[in-house]
Amino acid sequence: MAESLQLLQSQMLTMTHLVLFYENRLKDHHLVIPAVLQGLHALSLCEVLAPGLAVSVLKAIFQEVHVQSLPQLDRHTVYSIITNFMHTREEELKGLGADFTFGFIQVMDGEKDPRNLLVAFQIVCDLILKDYVLGPFVEELFEVTSCYFPIDFTPPPNDPHCIQREDLIVSLRAVLASTPQFAEFLLPLLIEKMDSEMQSAKLDSLQTLGACCTIYGQKELQEFLPSLWSSLRREVFQTASEKVEAEALAALHGLSACLSRSVLSSDTEDLLDSFLSSILQDCRHHLCEPDMKLVWPSAKLLQAAAGASFRAGHRITSSVVPLLLEQYNQHPQSSQRRTILEMLLGFLEVQQKWGHEDEEESALLCSRAPLCSVLFSALTDPSVQLQLVGIRALTVLGTLPGLLAPPDVQLVVDHLTRLVLHADDSQSCVAAMEAAGSLAPIYPGAFSGRMVQRLAEELQSEREEEGRRSMQSLRARCLQALAAVSTHPGIVHETIPVLLQCLRQVPKGNVPARACDVVAVCQSLQQVAVQCQRDTESCWYYHQTVVPCLLAVTVQAAMQENAHSPLGKLLLEEEVLSAMVPVVSAASAHLCPELAAQSVSQLVPLFLDGEVSFLPQDSFPCPFQPFQGGQHVAAQRRLVALLMAFVCSLPRNVLIPQQDRLLQELLALSCSCDCPFTATAAAKCFAGLVNKYPAGQQLDQLLETAVSRMEAGLAEGPLRSQALALLLWVTKGLVLRYHPLSSRLTDKLLGLLGDAELGPAVADGFSLLMADSPDVLHKGCHADVRIMFRQRFFTDSVPKLVQGFHAAGPGVKANYLKGLSHVLNHLPRPVLVTELPTLLSLLLEALSCPDHVVQLSTLSCLQPLLLEAPHVMSLHVDTLVTKFLGLTSSPAMAIRIAALQCVHALTSLPVPVVSPRSAQAGHRVWPWGVRRVP
Repeated sequence: MAESLQLLQSQMLTMTHLVLFYENRLKDHHLVIPAVLQGLHALSLCEVLAPGLAVSVLKAIFQEVHVQSLPQLDRHTVYSIITNFMHTREEELKGLGADFTFGFIQVMDGEKDPRNLLVAFQIVCDLILKDYVLGPFVEELFEVTSCYFPIDFTPPPNDPHCIQREDLIVSLRAVLASTPQFAEFLLPLLIEKMDSEMQSAKLDSLQTLGACCTIYGQKELQEFLPSLWSSLRREVFQTASEKVEAEALAALHGLSACLSRSVLSSDTEDLLDSFLSSILQDCRHHLCEPDMKLVWPSAKLLQAAAGASFRAGHRITSSVVPLLLEQYNQHPQSSQRRTILEMLLGFLEVQQKWGHEDEEESALLCSRAPLCSVLFSALTDPSVQLQLVGIRALTVLGTLPGLLAPPDVQLVVDHLTRLVLHADDSQSCVAAMEAAGSLAPIYPGAFSGRMVQRLAEELQSEREEEGRRSMQSLRARCLQALAAVSTHPGIVHETIPVLLQCLRQVPKGNVPARACDVVAVCQSLQQVAVQCQRDTESCWYYHQTVVPCLLAVTVQAAMQENAHSPLGKLLLEEEVLSAMVPVVSAASAHLCPELAAQSVSQLVPLFLDGEVSFLPQDSFPCPFQPFQGGQHVAAQRRLVALLMAFVCSLPRNVLIPQQDRLLQELLALSCSCDCPFTATAAAKCFAGLVNKYPAGQQLDQLLETAVSRMEAGLAEGPLRSQALALLLWVTKGLVLRYHPLSSRLTDKLLGLLGDAELGPAVADGFSLLMADSPDVLHKGCHADVRIMFRQRFFTDSVPKLVQGFHAAGPGVKANYLKGLSHVLNHLPRPVLVTELPTLLSLLLEALSCPDHVVQLSTLSCLQPLLLEAPHVMSLHVDTLVTKFLGLTSSPAMAIRIAALQCVHALTSLPVPVVSPRSAQAGHRVWPWGVRRVP
């Protein structure tokens, strides 16, 4: 311990001698100064400097060095010395008092280099925020920094320091808005710059004013409020720039908020009230002008000020809303009424922001009746645009507590129901549905008792056959509205039985139906399922009600299909079952593990053992055995798609009963079924379960069995396509989880690209491997998806794709190009840009491929790269122009469009690169489109 103390004392003594030596050298010839400063900079980083040395060093610099006469690097060294000491010797420097501030002002005065200014601005911020003594030098400190305002800086081309104008603006703004002590100097400067003709100066001033309002109080603002309001008003009333207008409104909002925060005493003036009075005096009368020229600017100013606080909102809204209601009734034209109603909507949204603070003091209470009357009249107006604004305003009004009396709520429900059922324009219908979904959680009783009941009656009513088309449209609206309004647990209990009844009617034949009718019901059920995911009880109710019903009607349909029932076949169509898959998936993905385990213990035995006792209808004409052989099970096997939707959506910690047996059955079915839909569903289900299967020997044995089955199926026979589908889905499931076997299976796919029969399908399969699957193997269904799996697959497969392309015969080269384009199209752009130089020649060759899919995929890949990697693309501009222009005459419209988009993207390349080729493009592309194809 004694030795350590002695060593420390020795080091401190050495540092003291060095400091004294360097301080004396500051008095020497100016050529020595840079080296001395480097030495002092090194010492400023030392932790063993004796107390007082930091102050001594800075005093010496302040007294002996004329900093602004030094080169940029040496000036930067001085700023770094000051910064280091401020971080490590703060209390010592504060002991200097105002002398330290004055010394720094001398150092900074006249600085012009942006690199140094960024450091200097940060030092000023630290001076203020860390409470250094400014003393009598507040104005001098402001002057030495504000002289740069507004920033006028354009970075030189190829600037290695990458300092942008915005960096300097933000740094300087942090200084100017760091203390209220600058207010008396800064606010006149901001007003002056706001009144200038330069848009950049206006924007910078307005943004700085907004930043100042967060720390100022009414004492700092009082003297300048009239001038500030005058400048802000002018910028909104007369500006030709939306940016300037937006910043002026933001600054006004900040001023109002600043005044709202001030604590009033008995002897102080309420500046907020007088400020708002000035705004009302200058804006309110414009709302009554017949030509309505300044209506919107006035409304924007009023809303900006009103949105700052509850007090401001109450003061302005209570004054303006009655006037707007009066103006609405005085203007009979729909366009004028729409303008007034949009302004009312803005003030309602202001109240929505603050309405929860004091329901009994709402500024709208006195205007409740006329306001409801105006909004109801808008909903019955023939103008669709007026209806839309009225619906939005009514939605906001309904969210404000205490503003809709029970009779008004019933009228709201009735109006929305009428628009849903009978609106001539689909926009009004959709808007009414959205409004019902927003208001239903607030008024569940009214919507359940009136809207849901009316929609159910419409669905049950019989229609004449000649009204078939209008009936289908009305039915679709009812189904969509039932889904939209299902945003409250109580309403869900009312709407689900109605939707399921529509589904049950199909096999009973009560309502003539097509596949699209059932799909519409399923889409509504899916929307309800997504909305139920927010609530655990609703999610479980939905699952135990909907999933058994879907299974019951489809199992029954599978039995009827064996008896050649056309209605039974309807529910087994691929389109219908595909629509049921997301319903079951959404109903299962968010179950808690306990409830999911309860459900899976019923559903898996249904498919493996025919256990139908849990279904709502357990009386069926024959056993349900989808995995058994026989000539009458083809229809039953199609329901494996619903099994897939359920088991592949469960959380990974849910144990699936008889999982190994289920996997074996799925594996056998996927390889032996001659129905592509059933085989693919079984393959997807198998892959989804394998993706979540715990690693270990059991999984390895299962995969070896699957590989053997796939290899046998791919070798020969009529079911090679089914074996390929299984290979693709299993490969995807393993690629997502980084399983070692995925590389072997990928190599198998690469080998099949040379197969004359399966090669094109394998090439399309690379899109399946890279893209997100909508029904299985995605994060929403709890699949094991590792980050950057696409990058890893790219690294493993693309070199082999390129090698295979060069070695392949002319008949199958297109397969390799197609596979490569699919991989590249789904690769993250930054990775693709990095690999572009090595792959671009192959992509250019792909543009000459006769396969339209390859051409379109390659064009889609190249178009963003022209914008993101111009330095690489410029090297091949001649080839690109020729290829793109050639494809503008393609017989396929999609390719012509994509080629034109690429030609347009070429214009983003540097002018010297593009300009010599413009004449070539002009001969092929006309101003109004592409030349007519011969």
